[in-house]
Amino acid sequence: MPKLTRRTLLAAASLPWTAGAEASVQSGQESADRRILAGSWDERRIAEVLVSAAQWPPFPRYAQRGLWQGLPADLRETTMRNAQRLLGKAWNTLPATLELEYSRNGNRSRYEAESLGRRKRLRDLVLAECLEGQGRYLDDILNGVWLLCEETWWGVPAHLNLQKAGTGLPDIEEPVVDLFAAETGSLLAWTWWLLGEQLAKLSPLAPRRIRLEIERRILAPCRERSDFWWMGLDPQHTREVNNWNPWINSNWLTCALLLEPEERRAAVVHKILRSLDSFLDSYHDDGGCDEGPGYWNRAGASLLDCLELLGAATGGKIDVYANPLVREIGRYIYRVHIAGEWYINFADAPAKVSLAAATTYVYGQRIGDPKLTAQGAFSLALRDRGDVEESMGRELRTLFLAEEMRRSDSRPPLVGEAWLGGVQVLAARRQEGAVQGLYLAAQGGHNGESHNHNDVGNFIVYADGQPAIIDLGPETYSAKTFSAQRYEIWTMRSAYHNCPLINGVEQSAGREFTARDVAYRPTPAGPELQMDIAAAYPPQARIQKWERRWLLDRGKNAITLEDRWALQGRGRIELVLMTAAEPAASRGMVSLKDRLLVEYDPAWKAVIEPIDVADATLRGSWGNRVWRVRLIQPDVPERGKSTLLISQIS
Repeated sequence: MPKLTRRTLLAAASLPWTAGAEASVQSGQESADRRILAGSWDERRIAEVLVSAAQWPPFPRYAQRGLWQGLPADLRETTMRNAQRLLGKAWNTLPATLELEYSRNGNRSRYEAESLGRRKRLRDLVLAECLEGQGRYLDDILNGVWLLCEETWWGVPAHLNLQKAGTGLPDIEEPVVDLFAAETGSLLAWTWWLLGEQLAKLSPLAPRRIRLEIERRILAPCRERSDFWWMGLDPQHTREVNNWNPWINSNWLTCALLLEPEERRAAVVHKILRSLDSFLDSYHDDGGCDEGPGYWNRAGASLLDCLELLGAATGGKIDVYANPLVREIGRYIYRVHIAGEWYINFADAPAKVSLAAATTYVYGQRIGDPKLTAQGAFSLALRDRGDVEESMGRELRTLFLAEEMRRSDSRPPLVGEAWLGGVQVLAARRQEGAVQGLYLAAQGGHNGESHNHNDVGNFIVYADGQPAIIDLGPETYSAKTFSAQRYEIWTMRSAYHNCPLINGVEQSAGREFTARDVAYRPTPAGPELQMDIAAAYPPQARIQKWERRWLLDRGKNAITLEDRWALQGRGRIELVLMTAAEPAASRGMVSLKDRLLVEYDPAWKAVIEPIDVADATLRGSWGNRVWRVRLIQPDVPERGKSTLLISQIS
C-alpha cells in the first residue's frame, strides 16, 4: 500500500461528485511539482506584461468622486456613520507589558484585540473619507497612520517565534513578516494609494513615511530572505505551507505592485509566484482544505486575492483560472456548506463562518461557476452590511461589487453529495438544494494535518440545517494552542470528538496516526463511507482493527453508523457523541431535543455529561452549554460490532 502524503494525487479526486462512482483513497500516486504559476511565467515574461504602477488602476482613487458617490447609499451611510463615532477619539495604547502577556501567561487575545482594533479603525476612517470627500476624517487618518508607523513591529506576539530572539518583545534589528505585519503593510499601502495626495497636504512627510516603513518592514525582508517558512522556498524548512502563504503573499503583492520601483517589480512578482506554487503544490487535486472552511477565507480566498492582483497588474495576461486545481480550490467552499452560516468545521474551524462574500463571488465569476457566485451572493445577503471583511482590499472589492451581487442569484447550491478524497471528507444531505432532512459529514485523514485535531473517524449530523451531533471546533487561541501542550486542550482531544474511546485510550497526534482502507461508495440508498481507524490509536489501546462505516439512507432519512472491531483480548469501549441539543436517555435510545433519535443496543449504558462553555469563541457557535453522550460497554469480546441508528425527530 503506497504511503499517502499531502502531495498524493488520488484516484478518488478525479471521480464524479455524485452517484455512480466508487472510490478508495488507497490507490494514489506521488505527484511532481505542478509549477502552475512560475512554470509559465519567468521574470522576463512578467516584465513584458506588467503594467506600470502609475498606469495600474485597481480601484478608483479619492479624486474620482463620481465613482465613490455612486456606490449604494446604504453602504455609504453605514460606513460613514460607523466612522463618525470614531472622530476625535484618542487612539488606544500598546504598552510593552501588554505585548509580554503572551510570553508571561499565554494570553494573545488582549494584545491582538487592541492592535487589530487600531487597524480596523484606520480602515473605516479611510473608507469614510473616500466616500464623503469633505476632508473631515483626514486628521484622524493622519494620527492613525503615524501611530502605526511608530509601532516597533506590525505583527502579533504569538508570531514572534519568526525572529531569532524568540517570543517576548520584537527585535527592531530583525524585521520579520507574519500575517498581521503583512496585513498592516497592505492597509497602509492602500491608504497611501487612495489618500496620499490628501495626506501630503497635511504634511509631505506622511506619505513618505508610509513608503519608508513598508520598504523597511515588508518589502526588503521579503525580497532579501527566502527562509520564512510560509514562503515554501527554503529546502531547509520541512514544514508544509498553509493559509499563511497566500494570505501574506496577497498583502506582499499589494505592497510590491503599488510601491516597488519599476526595475524591481518583475523580480518580486516572480518570487511571489514561486511561493504561491508551493501552496498550490500542497493541495490534492480535489481542492480540499484540510484546515477547514473557516481557514478557506484565508487559504483559497486569499489565492483569489493574489490572482486578481496579478490579473489586474498584467492586463489579464497572468490568468490560471482554467487550471483544474485552481477551480476545485474555489468549489471546495460550497461543497462543505451545510446551511445558513453553518459549515463543516473539522480541524481549527468554527462551525459558523462569515464567508468572504465578494471574494467568493468573484472566484465564481472567474472560473465560470454559478454555484460559487451564488454562494458569495448568499453570504453577502446574510449580513447586516455588505463589507465586514478584514482587509482593505476586500472591503474595496465588496463596496464596488455589492450592488451587482444583490441583483444576482443568491440561492446557495446546497450540494447533495461531495467526496473530497484528498482530505478524506464526505459531505451529504438528504436532498440536493434542500435544508430539510439529515445532513452527514464524516472524515478519515490523519492526525498530523494543518490545524489538526485528533479526530480520525469523526462525524457530524445536522437536522433541518440545525446542529445536533457536532464538532466543537477550537477555543480562543492561546500560547498553548500551537505548543507541545496542544493536545491537552479538551477541544483538540479525540475524547471530545465523535470517536471511540478504546480501553480508555484516546487517539494520538502525528502523521502516522491515520485512517486506512478508506472507501467511499455511492449506493442506491445513499452515500456510504468506510474506513479502518485502528492506526489512529497508540498501542496501549490494544486494537487490531476498527472498521467504521456510515450510510446515509435518503429514503428513510436515517444514518447508520456501524463499528466492527478486533481487539487484543476483551476490552472496554465508549462511543462518544458531542451534541448541541440537550440529550435525554432511555433504555437503548438517546433523544437530542427536537432534532435526533439515536438508537443503540440496550446492553450499552448511556452516560450524559453537561459541559458549561466558558470560552467566548465556543460560545459564539454553541451558546453556554454542550453535552457529551458516552455509550459504554465495559466488557466486550475480542471481536464484535455496534450499530447506531440515527433518525430525525419529526
